[in-house]
Amino acid sequence: MVDTAVGQDALYEQAASGYGAAIERLARAYEPDADKRRDLVQDIHVAIWRSFAGFNGRCSLRTWVYRVAHNVVTSQILRRRGNGPALVSLDALASRPDAHDGERAVERHLALERLLALVQTLEPLDRRVILLYLEDIDAASIGEITGLSAANVATKVHRIKQILSRRFHQGVDHGL
Repeated sequence: MVDTAVGQDALYEQAASGYGAAIERLARAYEPDADKRRDLVQDIHVAIWRSFAGFNGRCSLRTWVYRVAHNVVTSQILRRRGNGPALVSLDALASRPDAHDGERAVERHLALERLLALVQTLEPLDRRVILLYLEDIDAASIGEITGLSAANVATKVHRIKQILSRRFHQGVDHGL
């Protein structure tokens, strides 16, 4: 456990500077509305700061941050289930077109939107696993974050990649 608020602040600063961009990407994958996304990012940061009061160093800072961030997102998804659909579209996700090759950039943008729409149709646990994988987190760390075994994570990643690839190339973007 962190001894003082100063230690908690220092850990938070380290986490925010090291994983802030990943938190932004995570929020983009779950929330298309820019205002709600900002709120989600803020909620994640507050939860991370608060969580450091109980951080005991038994896992890496990276694992801790991803676990807290994904728990915040999962909690919000579960709360929304009672207020409407649990899964939202990612229409607001947009990558900036390449100024040198507009046509290729548009194709890449459309492919990314299709892929993210497919990812969005996954169950929350599968979505967590694949998003962590896309953040280049290893299976053991994903297991620590999600509570799955590393072998189960590897199996899920392999299966999800096959399904996404097949559906992407078939042009099917619903009903995984």
